[in-house]
Amino acid sequence: MNSQLFPHIGKVIASTGSRHFPRMLHDLILTQLAVDATHITQLQVSAEGHVRRKISPVYTDSVEALGEEQPAAQLHLTRRRDDVRYVLSVYRSHQSENFSPQERSMLQDFSTLLLPMVEKHIAAIQPCRQDSEPVPPENQGLETLRRRIEERLVQSGLTLSNRELEVCVGLLAGRTAPELAEQLALKVNTIESYLKRAAIKLGISGRHSLLRWMYATEESTGL
Repeated sequence: MNSQLFPHIGKVIASTGSRHFPRMLHDLILTQLAVDATHITQLQVSAEGHVRRKISPVYTDSVEALGEEQPAAQLHLTRRRDDVRYVLSVYRSHQSENFSPQERSMLQDFSTLLLPMVEKHIAAIQPCRQDSEPVPPENQGLETLRRRIEERLVQSGLTLSNRELEVCVGLLAGRTAPELAEQLALKVNTIESYLKRAAIKLGISGRHSLLRWMYATEESTGL
């Protein structure tokens, strides 16, 4: 994974469940691919794969760039979970900007990170308990990260110390080692030490492998 992507990925994950998520996701895609708009759709499908109904709004970003005309070029990434299909669509407004085979292949590879984020975001914004206290978007994103790591730890039969977990969550949320050091009142080399310990326990090479580890058991996607 390109190390320059990591802060962008962290911001997308940290915005899970907030109104900022579509913009953060759109900006992440723009680091790899020029697009004019990004749409997120959730559909209910039958056992045969037929769409029954749209069960959540369409989330858009930069849709005004398309104007009133239909987009000339579009790609759709899909991910199915039981009877729900998540669709991430990207659009270009000019016919001369059709997606090349290389761009299609790149986006398909990228979808292994993008679509799990979409699923987690939609799950986070759907109503759960009516009597629960609202969670600030930033904290909600961090809690989503923490829960996902804890789920994977249980699946893998592994454990991290509280500090190691805090460091992993913070780095995934896009914070730098110096920022985490200031937040946790620790030295930067201490933050790096916690990361190294966590990486050894998880069997990964460092923070740029952490996101792949989180979604290692996720199913593959199609274009």
